[in-house]
This record gives sequence, C-alpha cells and structure tokens, in this order.
Amino acid sequence: MSKPRKPKGRPVSGWLILDKPLDFGSTEAVSKIKWLFKAQKAGHAGTLDPLASGMLPIALGDATKTVPYVMDGRKIYEFTVAWGEERTTDDLEGEVARSSAERPTEEAIRALLPKYTGVISQVPPQFSAIKIDGERAYDLARDGEAVEIPAREVEVFRLSLIGCTPHLAHFEIECGKGTYVRSLARDMGRDLGCFGHIASLRRTFVAPFGEDDMVALADLVALEKVEDEAERLAALDDFLIETGQALSGLPHIAVSDDQAHRLKMGNPIILRGREAPLPTPEAYATARGKLVAIGEVAEGEFRPKRVFATS
Repeated sequence: MSKPRKPKGRPVSGWLILDKPLDFGSTEAVSKIKWLFKAQKAGHAGTLDPLASGMLPIALGDATKTVPYVMDGRKIYEFTVAWGEERTTDDLEGEVARSSAERPTEEAIRALLPKYTGVISQVPPQFSAIKIDGERAYDLARDGEAVEIPAREVEVFRLSLIGCTPHLAHFEIECGKGTYVRSLARDMGRDLGCFGHIASLRRTFVAPFGEDDMVALADLVALEKVEDEAERLAALDDFLIETGQALSGLPHIAVSDDQAHRLKMGNPIILRGREAPLPTPEAYATARGKLVAIGEVAEGEFRPKRVFATS
C-alpha cells in the first residue's frame, strides 16, 4: 500500500491582501503568491477582472477555510463609466455593440442613482463566471453563443457620483456579494438613453479588510532578490494578516491552551461565567490571539465545526 503523498510547500497560513495590478488575472495572481510564499494551499475571495485593479484577498493554508466569510463581506469599488457605447463585455475589452451621440447631464445621472440603491434586480454580463447548464457564461460567449442569463437580486448599500464630464462619470459603490459593476454601467447607460461601459474599475474594500491592508505586487516580487531563502520567506510572512481577522464579524471567544487542545481534537468545551456568549450558529475561538476553531454556541457549550492546526 503506497504512502499518502506529502503536500508540497510550507504549511504557512494567513491572508495576503494584494493590490492587484491591471492586466493580471485573479487566478494568475493567486498562483504567483502561492509560488512566492511556497505555500501548500492558496485561494482568493472574489474574482477581479484583468482590467480591474485593487483589493484581491488571497488566503494561504488554513486561511482558505475562512474564504466564504470574506466572500460574503461588503465591497467598495471606484469606477468610471464611459458614455456613448455599449460593449459586448460591458468594459473596454469588448467590441462596440451599440452607440449613441447622446450624453447625460449631471442632474439626470444623480436623479437615476436611487433606482440603483437598495435591493435591485440585475442581469450578470454575458462575459461572466456565471454557470449556464454547467458551462461558464464567458466560455459560451467566446464561442459566439448568446445565452440568456437570469436576473438575480443584489444589494447596493451606497452609490455616489464623485464627478463627471460630458463623456465620463466617476462613481463609488458599496455593495453586497454578487454585484456586477459592469452590469450597473450597462443598465445606467440604457436608462439614460446614451449607452455606457466601464472604463476603469478599482476595488478598495472587501470586509473586513481595508486599503491600509493592501500590499503592492511589486513589493513582494522585489523580495525575490533576497538569496537567503529563510530570510526571504520571513520577510514575505511579515505581510500576512492573522487568519482570524477574516472572522471579525462573528462572535469571538477567547479560550485557554487546554480548551484549545480539546477543540482541536474535535471536542466541545463548556462556557461559563458572565462573559459566555449567547447561543449562535457561528462563532470563532482563539487562544493567545491565534484562531483555533469555528463552531456554534449551544446549551452552554462551544462546539467546533472547523478546526485550525496552524494559524
């Protein structure tokens, strides 16, 4: 009987909040970070198109278990809409599908914003990662197939006009999971009777991470020049954010070393005292500031669902 293969790479864990540059795909960025850190596992929390820049949270090692919590977080984008053309991809990459000589006034744009605030119905772009009968929409679109993508509800918490010229409008949006800014530009252009597409898009926030957490790819790549591997990896690890920071929106329980050991073995612990949290389907436990487990609080116990060997 053959022995199980030992995972390649280091069991390093944590979040790297990359400031993704333009013309660099999200999958490509994750591969680069995984290689730089020599990590066993890596994944990201929310795709950014190659023509979009900004925050791409990348999870290494055990932090990949917390990706869904970051995926569900609020996001903030700054974006520019170019009026006069609707494009097949709803951004600069696509071909012109429709055009107009009309241009909207600032007053008309501002009057439209309430329609796109709150819970709205939105049809994702033809070139998107939405699955249609098991196929990615962008693969079907590249093959020349026109597919009908069903509308879905998304939530926009805030949509602000920052400034505009006759041909361009600059916005900032705070939105929930699954919102396509490209669809927003397309739909606003249609409502204004002038058509529109995304000319620039930058993500500046993915809850709970902010702009101050972002790291430029150039700063990481520069460390490739450090010949001593231990020194190089230590310098890279300094950019990582503790895995538990991704769970700051959940109730928190601080536990002792003995309790942490029980949790890591998959056993529940009894919660006592005034500081014991109320029953909740999800909470996270830390010991000495390190993430130990995610679980539920019920009947005076914390019951682990996911445990973290390293953090």
